[in-house]
Amino acid sequence: MVDRRDLAACEDVVMFVNAAVTATGQREFRDDASAQRLSVEFLHEYILGNYRELYAASLALDINDFNAALIVRNLLVSSRDLTPEVRRREGELIARRLELMAPQRVWRLFRELAGRGVNNRRTRAIMRDWTAQRRDPVFDAVKYRTGVKATMRHAHLEVPAETGTFLFSSPRKVSAFGTPLFETWRQAHYAQRALYDLPYSVAEGLASMHGIKRATFLEKIAPQLTRLERLRLQDAAERAGVAAVRADLTAMPLTRLASYVLSLSQTERASRHDELRHAMTVSARRVAGPAAGTWGRVVAVLDDSFSSFGSTAKRQRPLAVALACRFLLKALAEEFTGLWTSGTHDPLLVRPSGPTPLGERLIDALELAPDRLIVVSDGWDNSPPGLAAEVLRVWRERLDPTGATAVVHLNPVYDAEGFDVKRLSASVPTVGVRDAEDVPALVELARFAEGRAGFAELRRYLADRQDRFRSRKAAA
Repeated sequence: MVDRRDLAACEDVVMFVNAAVTATGQREFRDDASAQRLSVEFLHEYILGNYRELYAASLALDINDFNAALIVRNLLVSSRDLTPEVRRREGELIARRLELMAPQRVWRLFRELAGRGVNNRRTRAIMRDWTAQRRDPVFDAVKYRTGVKATMRHAHLEVPAETGTFLFSSPRKVSAFGTPLFETWRQAHYAQRALYDLPYSVAEGLASMHGIKRATFLEKIAPQLTRLERLRLQDAAERAGVAAVRADLTAMPLTRLASYVLSLSQTERASRHDELRHAMTVSARRVAGPAAGTWGRVVAVLDDSFSSFGSTAKRQRPLAVALACRFLLKALAEEFTGLWTSGTHDPLLVRPSGPTPLGERLIDALELAPDRLIVVSDGWDNSPPGLAAEVLRVWRERLDPTGATAVVHLNPVYDAEGFDVKRLSASVPTVGVRDAEDVPALVELARFAEGRAGFAELRRYLADRQDRFRSRKAAA
Protein backbone atom coordinates (compact mmCIF):
# COMPACT_ATOMS: atom_id res chain seq x y z
CA MET A 1 0.00 0.00 0.00
CA VAL A 2 1.41 3.38 -1.02
CA ASP A 3 1.13 6.04 1.69
CA ARG A 4 -0.45 9.40 0.91
CA ARG A 5 2.74 11.45 1.31
CA ASP A 6 4.55 9.12 -1.07
CA LEU A 7 1.68 9.33 -3.52
CA ALA A 8 1.70 13.14 -3.39
CA ALA A 9 5.47 13.19 -4.01
CA CYS A 10 5.08 10.79 -6.93
CA GLU A 11 2.32 12.97 -8.37
CA ASP A 12 4.51 16.09 -8.03
CA VAL A 13 7.43 14.49 -9.82
CA VAL A 14 5.30 12.90 -12.56
CA MET A 15 3.51 16.24 -13.01
CA PHE A 16 6.90 17.90 -13.50
CA VAL A 17 8.07 15.25 -15.96
CA ASN A 18 4.84 15.66 -17.92
CA ALA A 19 5.50 19.40 -18.14
CA ALA A 20 9.17 18.87 -19.02
CA VAL A 21 8.17 16.57 -21.88
CA THR A 22 5.41 18.71 -23.39
CA ALA A 23 5.90 22.39 -22.48
CA THR A 24 7.99 24.51 -24.83
CA GLY A 25 7.02 28.02 -23.74
CA GLN A 26 5.24 28.50 -27.07
CA ARG A 27 1.61 29.31 -27.73
CA GLU A 28 -0.81 26.37 -27.55
CA PHE A 29 -4.42 26.06 -28.73
CA ARG A 30 -5.84 27.36 -25.42
CA ASP A 31 -2.90 29.28 -23.84
CA ASP A 32 -0.70 32.09 -25.11
CA ALA A 33 3.09 31.93 -24.91
CA SER A 34 3.41 34.13 -21.82
CA ALA A 35 1.00 31.93 -19.82
CA GLN A 36 2.89 28.80 -20.89
CA ARG A 37 6.26 30.25 -19.92
CA LEU A 38 5.06 31.67 -16.58
CA SER A 39 3.48 28.36 -15.63
CA VAL A 40 6.45 26.18 -16.49
CA GLU A 41 8.93 28.55 -14.81
CA PHE A 42 6.91 28.36 -11.60
CA LEU A 43 6.83 24.56 -11.78
CA HIS A 44 10.62 24.41 -12.18
CA GLU A 45 11.12 26.59 -9.10
CA TYR A 46 8.71 24.46 -7.06
CA ILE A 47 10.35 21.14 -7.93
CA LEU A 48 13.86 22.55 -7.54
CA GLY A 49 12.98 23.84 -4.07
CA ASN A 50 11.32 20.64 -2.85
CA TYR A 51 12.97 17.76 -4.75
CA ARG A 52 16.38 18.99 -5.95
CA GLU A 53 17.79 15.46 -6.32
CA LEU A 54 14.88 14.32 -8.50
CA TYR A 55 14.88 17.64 -10.36
CA ALA A 56 18.47 16.99 -11.46
CA ALA A 57 17.69 13.31 -12.14
CA SER A 58 15.02 14.30 -14.66
CA LEU A 59 17.87 15.28 -17.00
CA ALA A 60 18.22 11.54 -17.59
CA LEU A 61 14.63 11.24 -18.84
CA ASP A 62 13.25 11.94 -22.33
CA ILE A 63 12.39 15.57 -21.62
CA ASN A 64 12.66 18.19 -24.34
CA ASP A 65 15.66 20.48 -24.84
CA PHE A 66 13.73 23.58 -23.75
CA ASN A 67 13.20 22.15 -20.27
CA ALA A 68 16.61 20.50 -20.12
CA ALA A 69 18.17 23.92 -20.66
CA LEU A 70 16.00 25.41 -17.90
CA ILE A 71 17.05 22.65 -15.48
CA VAL A 72 20.75 23.11 -16.27
CA ARG A 73 20.42 26.87 -15.88
CA ASN A 74 18.61 26.61 -12.53
CA LEU A 75 21.05 24.04 -11.14
CA LEU A 76 24.02 26.22 -12.07
CA VAL A 77 22.44 29.39 -10.67
CA SER A 78 21.69 27.78 -7.29
CA SER A 79 24.72 25.63 -6.54
CA ARG A 80 25.80 27.18 -3.25
CA ASP A 81 25.97 24.97 -0.11
CA LEU A 82 25.95 21.70 -2.04
CA THR A 83 28.08 18.81 -0.81
CA PRO A 84 30.95 17.69 -3.09
CA GLU A 85 29.09 14.44 -3.81
CA VAL A 86 25.95 16.26 -4.95
CA ARG A 87 28.05 18.63 -7.08
CA ARG A 88 29.80 15.70 -8.72
CA ARG A 89 26.55 13.86 -9.45
CA GLU A 90 24.82 16.94 -10.83
CA GLY A 91 27.90 17.85 -12.84
CA GLU A 92 27.92 14.43 -14.53
CA LEU A 93 24.23 14.69 -15.41
CA ILE A 94 24.63 18.22 -16.77
CA ALA A 95 27.68 17.31 -18.84
CA ARG A 96 25.96 14.22 -20.25
CA ARG A 97 22.79 16.13 -21.08
CA LEU A 98 24.69 18.91 -22.84
CA GLU A 99 26.36 16.29 -25.04
CA LEU A 100 22.91 15.13 -26.22
CA MET A 101 21.33 18.54 -26.74
CA ALA A 102 21.30 20.32 -30.08
CA PRO A 103 24.42 22.57 -30.14
CA GLN A 104 22.44 25.70 -30.91
CA ARG A 105 20.46 25.10 -27.70
CA VAL A 106 23.66 24.80 -25.67
CA TRP A 107 25.21 27.95 -27.13
CA ARG A 108 21.94 29.77 -26.44
CA LEU A 109 22.00 28.49 -22.83
CA PHE A 110 25.59 29.68 -22.36
CA ARG A 111 24.61 33.09 -23.72
CA GLU A 112 21.76 33.26 -21.23
CA LEU A 113 24.07 32.31 -18.34
CA ALA A 114 26.48 35.01 -19.47
CA GLY A 115 23.64 37.53 -19.71
CA ARG A 116 22.53 36.67 -16.17
CA GLY A 117 26.07 37.01 -14.85
CA VAL A 118 26.26 33.37 -13.69
CA ASN A 119 30.01 33.02 -13.49
CA ASN A 120 30.75 30.60 -10.67
CA ARG A 121 33.60 28.11 -10.97
CA ARG A 122 31.31 25.20 -11.77
CA THR A 123 29.64 27.09 -14.63
CA ARG A 124 32.98 28.06 -16.13
CA ALA A 125 34.22 24.48 -15.87
CA ILE A 126 31.12 23.12 -17.61
CA MET A 127 31.47 25.68 -20.41
CA ARG A 128 35.16 24.84 -20.78
CA ASP A 129 34.66 21.06 -20.85
CA TRP A 130 31.73 21.14 -23.28
CA THR A 131 33.54 23.52 -25.62
CA ALA A 132 36.72 21.42 -25.50
CA GLN A 133 34.93 18.24 -26.65
CA ARG A 134 33.39 19.84 -29.74
CA ARG A 135 34.58 17.99 -32.83
CA ASP A 136 34.93 20.96 -35.17
CA PRO A 137 35.48 24.25 -33.31
CA VAL A 138 36.07 26.14 -36.57
CA PHE A 139 32.67 25.05 -37.92
CA ASP A 140 31.05 26.01 -34.60
CA ALA A 141 32.71 29.43 -34.68
CA VAL A 142 31.21 30.08 -38.14
CA LYS A 143 27.76 28.60 -37.58
CA TYR A 144 27.21 29.74 -33.98
CA ARG A 145 29.42 32.82 -33.99
CA THR A 146 27.37 34.91 -31.52
CA GLY A 147 27.05 32.11 -28.97
CA VAL A 148 30.70 31.10 -29.24
CA LYS A 149 31.82 34.69 -28.83
CA ALA A 150 29.68 35.24 -25.72
CA THR A 151 30.87 31.97 -24.15
CA MET A 152 34.55 32.58 -24.78
CA ARG A 153 34.35 36.07 -23.36
CA HIS A 154 32.24 35.10 -20.32
CA ALA A 155 34.24 32.02 -19.26
CA HIS A 156 37.63 33.56 -20.16
CA LEU A 157 38.46 30.61 -22.39
CA GLU A 158 41.59 30.52 -24.48
CA VAL A 159 41.05 30.52 -28.24
CA PRO A 160 43.54 30.16 -31.10
CA ALA A 161 44.72 33.56 -32.33
CA GLU A 162 42.91 33.42 -35.67
CA THR A 163 39.66 32.20 -34.07
CA GLY A 164 39.86 35.19 -31.76
CA THR A 165 40.30 37.51 -34.76
CA PHE A 166 37.36 35.83 -36.53
CA LEU A 167 35.08 36.15 -33.51
CA PHE A 168 35.93 39.65 -32.37
CA SER A 169 36.80 41.53 -35.60
CA SER A 170 34.72 42.76 -38.52
CA PRO A 171 35.35 40.88 -41.82
CA ARG A 172 36.05 44.27 -43.43
CA LYS A 173 39.07 44.78 -41.17
CA VAL A 174 40.74 41.47 -42.09
CA SER A 175 42.53 41.06 -45.42
CA ALA A 176 42.63 37.24 -45.36
CA PHE A 177 42.30 34.26 -43.01
CA GLY A 178 44.60 31.22 -43.08
CA THR A 179 41.80 28.87 -41.93
CA PRO A 180 39.85 27.86 -45.09
CA LEU A 181 36.32 28.09 -43.61
CA PHE A 182 37.01 31.47 -42.02
CA GLU A 183 38.36 32.72 -45.36
CA THR A 184 35.27 31.36 -47.19
CA TRP A 185 33.05 33.22 -44.74
CA ARG A 186 35.04 36.44 -45.29
CA GLN A 187 34.89 36.09 -49.08
CA ALA A 188 31.14 35.34 -48.97
CA HIS A 189 30.56 38.92 -47.86
CA TYR A 190 31.87 40.06 -51.26
CA ALA A 191 31.48 37.11 -53.67
CA GLN A 192 28.25 35.15 -54.13
CA ARG A 193 29.94 31.90 -55.19
CA ALA A 194 31.75 31.59 -51.84
CA LEU A 195 28.60 31.42 -49.75
CA TYR A 196 27.62 28.01 -51.21
CA ASP A 197 30.52 26.47 -49.27
CA LEU A 198 29.10 27.67 -45.94
CA PRO A 199 26.55 25.96 -43.63
CA TYR A 200 22.98 26.59 -44.84
CA SER A 201 21.90 28.76 -41.89
CA VAL A 202 24.93 31.04 -42.34
CA ALA A 203 24.65 31.16 -46.13
CA GLU A 204 20.92 32.02 -45.99
CA GLY A 205 21.55 35.40 -44.38
CA LEU A 206 24.33 36.25 -46.82
CA ALA A 207 22.18 35.17 -49.79
CA SER A 208 19.53 37.64 -48.67
CA MET A 209 22.20 40.34 -48.39
CA HIS A 210 23.30 39.62 -51.99
CA GLY A 211 19.68 39.56 -53.26
CA ILE A 212 19.96 36.00 -54.63
CA LYS A 213 16.71 34.45 -55.84
CA ARG A 214 15.36 31.69 -53.58
CA ALA A 215 15.26 29.01 -56.28
CA THR A 216 18.87 29.71 -57.29
CA PHE A 217 20.01 29.66 -53.69
CA LEU A 218 18.26 26.34 -52.87
CA GLU A 219 19.61 24.67 -56.02
CA LYS A 220 23.22 25.57 -55.23
CA ILE A 221 23.17 25.15 -51.44
CA ALA A 222 21.60 21.64 -51.62
CA PRO A 223 24.90 19.73 -51.08
CA GLN A 224 25.39 21.55 -47.75
CA LEU A 225 21.97 20.68 -46.31
CA THR A 226 21.63 18.42 -43.29
CA ARG A 227 19.02 15.65 -43.22
CA LEU A 228 16.49 17.70 -41.23
CA GLU A 229 17.13 20.86 -43.26
CA ARG A 230 16.27 18.85 -46.38
CA LEU A 231 12.99 17.71 -44.83
CA ARG A 232 12.13 21.23 -43.66
CA LEU A 233 12.83 22.71 -47.11
CA GLN A 234 10.98 20.07 -49.16
CA ASP A 235 7.87 22.15 -49.68
CA ALA A 236 9.70 25.39 -50.46
CA ALA A 237 11.97 23.58 -52.94
CA GLU A 238 9.05 21.91 -54.71
CA ARG A 239 7.18 25.21 -55.00
CA ALA A 240 10.32 26.78 -56.44
CA GLY A 241 10.77 23.88 -58.87
CA VAL A 242 14.09 22.78 -57.33
CA ALA A 243 14.64 19.03 -57.59
CA ALA A 244 18.05 18.98 -55.87
CA VAL A 245 16.52 19.25 -52.38
CA ARG A 246 15.12 15.74 -52.06
CA ALA A 247 15.02 13.94 -48.72
CA ASP A 248 15.06 10.21 -48.06
CA LEU A 249 11.79 10.08 -46.13
CA THR A 250 12.36 6.57 -44.76
CA ALA A 251 15.44 7.83 -42.88
CA MET A 252 13.58 10.67 -41.13
CA PRO A 253 12.60 10.71 -37.42
CA LEU A 254 9.03 9.45 -37.06
CA THR A 255 7.31 12.48 -35.52
CA ARG A 256 9.07 14.95 -37.82
CA LEU A 257 8.02 12.82 -40.75
CA ALA A 258 4.42 12.92 -39.51
CA SER A 259 4.62 16.72 -39.34
CA TYR A 260 5.89 16.78 -42.91
CA VAL A 261 3.01 14.54 -44.09
CA LEU A 262 0.46 16.84 -42.44
CA SER A 263 2.05 19.90 -44.05
CA LEU A 264 1.08 18.55 -47.49
CA SER A 265 -2.30 19.24 -49.06
CA GLN A 266 -4.82 16.39 -48.97
CA THR A 267 -4.57 16.15 -52.76
CA GLU A 268 -0.81 15.64 -52.58
CA ARG A 269 -1.10 13.17 -49.72
CA ALA A 270 -3.57 11.16 -51.81
CA SER A 271 -1.36 11.22 -54.90
CA ARG A 272 1.75 10.14 -52.90
CA HIS A 273 -0.17 7.77 -50.63
CA ASP A 274 1.96 4.64 -51.11
CA GLU A 275 5.25 6.54 -50.78
CA LEU A 276 4.18 8.29 -47.55
CA ARG A 277 2.70 5.14 -45.99
CA HIS A 278 5.87 3.20 -46.74
CA ALA A 279 8.06 5.93 -45.22
CA MET A 280 5.93 6.13 -42.05
CA THR A 281 5.90 2.35 -41.69
CA VAL A 282 9.67 1.97 -42.11
CA SER A 283 10.36 4.81 -39.67
CA ALA A 284 7.96 3.32 -37.09
CA ARG A 285 9.51 -0.14 -37.35
CA ARG A 286 12.94 1.37 -36.80
CA VAL A 287 11.70 3.03 -33.58
CA ALA A 288 9.96 -0.15 -32.38
CA GLY A 289 13.16 -2.19 -32.84
CA PRO A 290 13.19 -5.52 -30.98
CA ALA A 291 9.88 -4.65 -29.25
CA ALA A 292 7.99 -4.87 -32.56
CA GLY A 293 5.00 -7.18 -32.33
CA THR A 294 5.32 -7.73 -28.55
CA TRP A 295 2.49 -5.53 -27.20
CA GLY A 296 -0.33 -7.98 -27.91
CA ARG A 297 -3.73 -6.65 -29.01
CA VAL A 298 -3.60 -2.84 -29.00
CA VAL A 299 -6.38 -0.36 -29.66
CA ALA A 300 -5.55 3.35 -30.01
CA VAL A 301 -8.06 6.20 -29.70
CA LEU A 302 -6.57 9.11 -31.62
CA ASP A 303 -7.71 12.73 -31.39
CA ASP A 304 -8.09 14.59 -34.70
CA SER A 305 -10.56 17.18 -33.41
CA PHE A 306 -10.15 20.87 -34.25
CA SER A 307 -7.94 21.54 -31.19
CA SER A 308 -5.35 19.10 -32.57
CA PHE A 309 -4.39 21.98 -34.88
CA GLY A 310 -2.29 23.32 -31.99
CA SER A 311 -1.29 26.92 -32.67
CA THR A 312 0.43 29.03 -35.29
CA ALA A 313 3.68 28.46 -33.38
CA LYS A 314 3.17 24.66 -33.24
CA ARG A 315 1.03 24.06 -36.30
CA GLN A 316 -0.70 20.63 -36.16
CA ARG A 317 1.83 19.39 -33.62
CA PRO A 318 -0.73 17.44 -31.47
CA LEU A 319 -2.12 15.81 -34.62
CA ALA A 320 1.40 14.93 -35.83
CA VAL A 321 2.11 13.19 -32.51
CA ALA A 322 -1.15 11.23 -32.82
CA LEU A 323 -0.34 10.23 -36.40
CA ALA A 324 3.19 9.12 -35.46
CA CYS A 325 1.83 7.20 -32.44
CA ARG A 326 -0.64 5.42 -34.70
CA PHE A 327 2.14 3.99 -36.88
CA LEU A 328 4.42 3.20 -33.92
CA LEU A 329 1.67 1.40 -31.98
CA LYS A 330 0.81 -0.61 -35.07
CA ALA A 331 4.48 -1.67 -35.26
CA LEU A 332 4.57 -2.58 -31.56
CA ALA A 333 1.28 -4.51 -31.61
CA GLU A 334 0.60 -8.07 -32.56
CA GLU A 335 -2.88 -6.95 -33.60
CA PHE A 336 -3.80 -3.26 -33.96
CA THR A 337 -6.94 -1.12 -34.34
CA GLY A 338 -6.80 2.66 -34.64
CA LEU A 339 -9.93 4.73 -33.95
CA TRP A 340 -9.87 8.44 -34.88
CA THR A 341 -12.35 10.72 -33.15
CA SER A 342 -13.58 11.98 -36.53
CA GLY A 343 -14.26 8.42 -37.68
CA THR A 344 -11.85 8.63 -40.60
CA HIS A 345 -10.27 5.36 -41.74
CA ASP A 346 -7.22 6.61 -43.64
CA PRO A 347 -4.59 7.98 -41.23
CA LEU A 348 -2.68 9.78 -43.99
CA LEU A 349 -5.71 11.95 -44.75
CA VAL A 350 -6.48 13.12 -41.21
CA ARG A 351 -6.97 16.84 -40.55
CA PRO A 352 -8.01 18.86 -37.48
CA SER A 353 -11.79 19.23 -37.52
CA GLY A 354 -14.92 18.98 -35.41
CA PRO A 355 -15.54 18.26 -31.69
CA THR A 356 -13.89 15.60 -29.52
CA PRO A 357 -16.23 12.61 -28.97
CA LEU A 358 -13.69 10.69 -26.90
CA GLY A 359 -16.36 8.93 -24.83
CA GLU A 360 -17.96 7.33 -27.89
CA ARG A 361 -14.62 6.16 -29.27
CA LEU A 362 -13.66 4.73 -25.87
CA ILE A 363 -16.82 2.64 -25.83
CA ASP A 364 -15.95 1.36 -29.33
CA ALA A 365 -12.41 0.60 -28.17
CA LEU A 366 -13.31 -1.19 -24.93
CA GLU A 367 -15.81 -3.41 -26.72
CA LEU A 368 -12.80 -4.93 -28.50
CA ALA A 369 -11.33 -5.93 -25.07
CA PRO A 370 -7.69 -5.20 -26.03
CA ASP A 371 -4.60 -5.96 -23.93
CA ARG A 372 -3.66 -2.28 -24.14
CA LEU A 373 -5.75 0.79 -24.82
CA ILE A 374 -3.74 3.92 -25.63
CA VAL A 375 -5.48 7.30 -25.89
CA VAL A 376 -3.61 10.15 -27.62
CA SER A 377 -5.47 13.40 -26.97
CA ASP A 378 -5.18 16.85 -25.36
CA GLY A 379 -7.82 15.63 -22.87
CA TRP A 380 -10.56 18.17 -23.69
CA ASP A 381 -13.50 15.77 -24.01
CA ASN A 382 -16.47 17.86 -25.19
CA SER A 383 -18.96 15.76 -27.12
CA PRO A 384 -20.62 15.34 -24.67
CA PRO A 385 -18.39 16.82 -21.94
CA GLY A 386 -17.26 14.31 -19.31
CA LEU A 387 -18.46 11.15 -21.07
CA ALA A 388 -14.91 9.79 -21.47
CA ALA A 389 -14.19 10.07 -17.73
CA GLU A 390 -17.45 8.33 -16.88
CA VAL A 391 -16.84 5.52 -19.38
CA LEU A 392 -13.36 4.90 -17.96
CA ARG A 393 -14.60 5.01 -14.35
CA VAL A 394 -17.39 2.50 -14.93
CA TRP A 395 -15.11 0.26 -16.97
CA ARG A 396 -12.39 0.20 -14.30
CA GLU A 397 -14.70 -0.10 -11.25
CA ARG A 398 -17.34 -2.51 -12.54
CA LEU A 399 -16.34 -4.23 -15.74
CA ASP A 400 -12.57 -4.62 -15.43
CA PRO A 401 -11.58 -4.21 -11.74
CA THR A 402 -8.54 -6.51 -12.18
CA GLY A 403 -7.08 -4.30 -14.89
CA ALA A 404 -7.01 -6.91 -17.66
CA THR A 405 -6.91 -4.03 -20.13
CA ALA A 406 -4.06 -1.60 -19.44
CA VAL A 407 -5.19 1.94 -20.26
CA VAL A 408 -2.78 4.86 -20.71
CA HIS A 409 -3.57 8.39 -21.80
CA LEU A 410 -0.78 10.19 -23.71
CA ASN A 411 -1.20 13.94 -23.86
CA PRO A 412 0.95 16.11 -26.16
CA VAL A 413 -0.27 19.48 -24.80
CA TYR A 414 0.79 21.22 -21.57
CA ASP A 415 -2.08 22.86 -19.68
CA ALA A 416 -0.62 26.08 -18.21
CA GLU A 417 -3.49 26.65 -15.80
CA GLY A 418 -3.30 23.15 -14.31
CA PHE A 419 0.55 23.00 -14.27
CA ASP A 420 0.24 19.59 -15.90
CA VAL A 421 -1.18 17.84 -18.92
CA LYS A 422 -4.98 17.62 -18.72
CA ARG A 423 -6.21 14.26 -17.45
CA LEU A 424 -9.12 12.23 -18.78
CA SER A 425 -9.97 10.38 -15.58
CA ALA A 426 -8.57 9.76 -12.10
CA SER A 427 -8.72 6.02 -12.84
CA VAL A 428 -6.37 6.23 -15.82
CA PRO A 429 -2.71 7.36 -15.78
CA THR A 430 -1.89 10.35 -17.99
CA VAL A 431 1.62 11.15 -19.16
CA GLY A 432 2.90 13.90 -21.41
CA VAL A 433 4.33 13.01 -24.81
CA ARG A 434 6.53 15.17 -27.00
CA ASP A 435 7.58 12.69 -29.69
CA ALA A 436 6.04 9.33 -30.50
CA GLU A 437 9.54 7.85 -30.27
CA ASP A 438 9.31 8.22 -26.46
CA VAL A 439 6.09 6.22 -26.08
CA PRO A 440 7.60 2.92 -24.78
CA ALA A 441 9.44 4.76 -21.96
CA LEU A 442 6.39 6.89 -21.15
CA VAL A 443 4.11 3.89 -20.80
CA GLU A 444 6.65 2.54 -18.27
CA LEU A 445 6.51 5.85 -16.37
CA ALA A 446 2.70 5.83 -16.28
CA ARG A 447 2.53 3.35 -13.36
CA PHE A 448 3.87 6.08 -11.03
CA ALA A 449 0.99 8.36 -11.98
CA GLU A 450 -1.75 5.98 -10.88
CA GLY A 451 -0.34 4.99 -7.48
CA ARG A 452 0.72 1.44 -8.39
CA ALA A 453 4.28 2.27 -7.29
CA GLY A 454 5.61 4.34 -4.38
CA PHE A 455 8.16 7.13 -3.95
CA ALA A 456 10.96 4.70 -3.09
CA GLU A 457 10.33 2.79 -6.31
CA LEU A 458 10.26 6.07 -8.24
CA ARG A 459 13.68 6.95 -6.78
CA ARG A 460 15.03 3.54 -7.83
CA TYR A 461 13.56 3.98 -11.30
CA LEU A 462 15.20 7.40 -11.70
CA ALA A 463 18.52 6.08 -10.32
CA ASP A 464 18.42 3.29 -12.90
CA ARG A 465 17.62 5.77 -15.69
CA GLN A 466 20.56 7.93 -14.52
CA ASP A 467 22.95 4.96 -14.68
CA ARG A 468 21.77 4.07 -18.18
CA PHE A 469 21.87 7.71 -19.21
CA ARG A 470 25.48 8.16 -18.11
CA SER A 471 26.59 4.97 -19.83
CA ARG A 472 24.96 5.68 -23.21
CA LYS A 473 27.30 6.67 -25.99
CA ALA A 474 27.27 10.30 -26.96
CA ALA A 475 25.11 11.11 -29.95
CA ALA A 476 26.92 11.63 -33.19
